Amino acid sequence: MSVRDSNGNELNHGDSVQVIKDLKVKGSSDTLKRGTTFKNIHLTDNEDEIECGQGRNTVVLKTCFLKKA
Repeated sequence: MSVRDSNGNELNHGDSVQVIKDLKVKGSSDTLKRGTTFKNIHLTDNEDEIECGQGRNTVVLKTCFLKKA
């Protein structure tokens, strides 16, 4: 399975990614601003999604809204 970001770069466990668009967090009033960086990502079984930590919370993001940092 090959997980790729919006630019076609391959993503691996532990990489850092950056959000390329303002995203509303479903089920919350929070918004992830463009340019937010997430470190130490985890790959999921779905190649279109990754898991990353935000404080104590874990967020699942679509790879089409991310670029490798």
